[in-house]
Amino acid sequence: MTPLFYRDPFFKAQVDALAGQFALEVVRSRPRNGLYLEYNSEGLTLMYADEPKLKGVQVDFVHGRSGYRRKHGGAEAVTKALGIKKGFRPRVLDATAGLGRDAFVIASLGCSVTMVERCAPVAALLSDGLERARLNADLGWVGERLHLIYASSLETLADVASDVDAVYLDPMYPHKKKSAQVKKEMRLFQLLVGDDLDADGLLAAARATHAKRIVVKRPDYAEPLNHEKPQAELKTKNHRFDIYLP
Repeated sequence: MTPLFYRDPFFKAQVDALAGQFALEVVRSRPRNGLYLEYNSEGLTLMYADEPKLKGVQVDFVHGRSGYRRKHGGAEAVTKALGIKKGFRPRVLDATAGLGRDAFVIASLGCSVTMVERCAPVAALLSDGLERARLNADLGWVGERLHLIYASSLETLADVASDVDAVYLDPMYPHKKKSAQVKKEMRLFQLLVGDDLDADGLLAAARATHAKRIVVKRPDYAEPLNHEKPQAELKTKNHRFDIYLP
């Protein structure tokens, strides 16, 4: 259980709402060890008490990497992989939402994206990030195009993918990169959720839906999910998009 800490009583309503929606334990004393969520004036952040100098992880669709990709591009590969083109904006199910970065970029291109996340603390971070994004004047489309479902994709994929054009999968995997940004986020996420050991089952579940295309994002060194050869591949500098047909 990852506790949710807050100090200022002004935020009680927001904290209670998150705790109720995602079954989180609320504490009023900052934990002395392990991972915890902290809510303050900047929103919800995942923290690691064992390393207090380590900056926490937050879902921020307005600034940072997501904001840069929205303003300056960087989505060409995922655009091609999902079949986005003039006059066609597929309805996309992101079955492994994580921090929601790819889902946000896909939605910024005009697609309706349903994000599914099964880890309660991560889903809470996503929910908080979406709420703050809706308050930004430049992101008025967020409420219409980005939707979050707190559930296991393995258990709900058949239902939630009934009316989508594409299923997008980006399961957790061990990172080889040593950059500070990747190291920070992946260390916390590995501690929080571990590896997606059931990711092979996600591919089978996705291919059993009526989606016209299944796109799996993989690091360039990784085997295809379930060792199933895709019908097509799209390679970038460090990643590969495996494309499957139903």
